[in-house]
Amino acid sequence: MKNNKIYNLCKKLWPINRSLTGEGNLETLKILKQIHNKLKIKNINSGKKVFDWKIPNEWNAYEAWIKNSQGKKILDFKKNNLHLVSYSKKIHKKISLEQLKKNLHFIKDQPEAIPYVTSYYKKNWGFCMSFNEIKKLKKGNYEVFINSSIKKTNLIYGEILIKGKYKKEIFLSTYICHPSMANNELSGPAVTINLAKWISQKKRKYSYRIIFIPETIGSIGYINKNFKILKKNVIGGFNITCVGDDRNYSFLPSRNGQTLSDKVGLQTIKKYSKNFKKYTWLNRGGDERQYCSPGVDLPIATLMRSKYGTYKEYHTSLDNLKKVVTPKGLQGGYSMIKNAINTIEKNKYYVTTFLCEPHMSKRNLYPSIGKKKHVSKFTKTMMNVITYCDGKHSINDISYMLKIKEKHVSQILKKLLKFKLIEELKCYNNN
Repeated sequence: MKNNKIYNLCKKLWPINRSLTGEGNLETLKILKQIHNKLKIKNINSGKKVFDWKIPNEWNAYEAWIKNSQGKKILDFKKNNLHLVSYSKKIHKKISLEQLKKNLHFIKDQPEAIPYVTSYYKKNWGFCMSFNEIKKLKKGNYEVFINSSIKKTNLIYGEILIKGKYKKEIFLSTYICHPSMANNELSGPAVTINLAKWISQKKRKYSYRIIFIPETIGSIGYINKNFKILKKNVIGGFNITCVGDDRNYSFLPSRNGQTLSDKVGLQTIKKYSKNFKKYTWLNRGGDERQYCSPGVDLPIATLMRSKYGTYKEYHTSLDNLKKVVTPKGLQGGYSMIKNAINTIEKNKYYVTTFLCEPHMSKRNLYPSIGKKKHVSKFTKTMMNVITYCDGKHSINDISYMLKIKEKHVSQILKKLLKFKLIEELKCYNNN
């Protein structure tokens, strides 16, 4: 894949105003559907109770600005959609500078940045400006105008289901809820839709469930709607976010820490960076919080470039397509997750055909005379390989744990298969 393909998609999606709901989300999904026509646009009704939450009403913003006392616009939502606090209610009035400042948001130690601010679940209004622009404001009256709507309709999301040889699923999830931010938002859906296209190009062992949702409420709503099938079929997968810069690679495990996704994720990321950053579950902050929450416990890990919240441009206008996200960075994020998927597809798993240890000596695989130091190194290794043939450990896992080459593990497995002491699983089963 050419580097610019994903990057150009980011550029196309850049100006669209997205939030938890709204016309911008629909426009974004329609563009993604042009790349993969099996993407289905679905919805969950506003007001529906999903566990401890409720699906919010749909919000759309059409126009928003501030004018000074001379009637000159000093801020315009149409020039940068980060200027408007997401879910701001409709307003039109004149106020003093003192009153205006109560509804202005800025970052003093990043004077050039416009911050990203939301007020999803409490009616409010506000604007965001750089601190440099704030300093230019003079005393006087200001006219503030926001033309927005909040109405009861639905929350929309995108879903792609790709059937494989088996019903067991790999689950990929990404966000479509942040306006004009490159690494934190656009890298995720741009990389994921291209992964979906690649996955669809040939028959797969596993089935794939790929979703494009607003963060937090989207994943909670999706889990609520699909809980039984997710628990039954999902054996692994990744939350895909912040995969577009070229500074570093990062890994955040599932709450369990030992799932298929955790093992494959770590094995994969080590190929891309010797100095990758490994976080713990205590560093969580994305939708892994929902997928791995107690009682849900899906085997989902998060593979990233620079992790959300760790780079200075995060949740500001500085997270752009000029300084943060690059074609090379996006390609690295795409290739990393593609490699992880390939590993999951190619991994083989074995289970023993007996309970307890098999009687090895009657097959001439273990000394019939027991005495000190009589067991060879090969025999010890063979017994160690058998003990990990539990359907949970791949050849790669066993090689890593026993610190021996994969080809040697394969040779031992071949011998054990010959004597019918183990059998290969058709596919990985996490139950």
